[in-house]
Amino acid sequence: MILTKQYRCIHSASCVCTKGHLTEEIIFLVFNHLNWNPKLIAALSCSCKWFDDLAKRVLWKEFCKTRAPKMMLDLQSSGSHSVDGNWRALGKLLIYCSGCKKDGLFNSTHIPGHFVYRTRFSRTSGKSFLLPQCRTDVLYVSDPCEHLDQGDEGDIGFFRGIFKSFATSKVRKMLIKRSAPLHPTEVCPYCKAKLWNMLAAKMIPSSASCRLGAYEDCIEYYVCLNGHVLGICTLLPLSDTDEASED
Repeated sequence: MILTKQYRCIHSASCVCTKGHLTEEIIFLVFNHLNWNPKLIAALSCSCKWFDDLAKRVLWKEFCKTRAPKMMLDLQSSGSHSVDGNWRALGKLLIYCSGCKKDGLFNSTHIPGHFVYRTRFSRTSGKSFLLPQCRTDVLYVSDPCEHLDQGDEGDIGFFRGIFKSFATSKVRKMLIKRSAPLHPTEVCPYCKAKLWNMLAAKMIPSSASCRLGAYEDCIEYYVCLNGHVLGICTLLPLSDTDEASED
């Protein structure tokens, strides 16, 4: 069956798809059949601005709803039909560990970013990262992505997360009240927004290290203006008992 192309790219005369586009409905059905494959969505986005706009409006949204349906329903339950920082940024946060670069955001050893096949995000875990006076906020946080045997740095864990309705959250209000500094050069790897340093603002409770299984004085995290969270910690070593049980 030959599909008729319907739309023309109005964004660029040099676009490779000058002969027209398939309808949005057909593209939707194709990617639904492909189970919203993120690599293919990213590849389509690079082909032209028309496809990039479609991916940001529709495809990344469907990817997020498929990958984390309960979490997406909760994030949108305040009545908003969008997510802070856009769907593409959230889709990347769900599947990408940003790592760190030497003398970068965390001033740690260089650990390249990479895609992770599956990560669990927990609203219950998120409570452990909030001060008691902010625990009515909703924060989803991932399990740490482990990078073991990093020399003098030990076993490193990266975690990421997202606030629900960050613009009206108590955490944001407290950051502003405390005049928390924004990082002068680094930006969020997911949406390119400025980042608040939660450690500098003295807003990381001891319960966060307990939740991560990390040293209490070796945890740091940032939150961007759109409510995306990214953090690093030094993980505690497994005890002999734990290692035996793992075996």
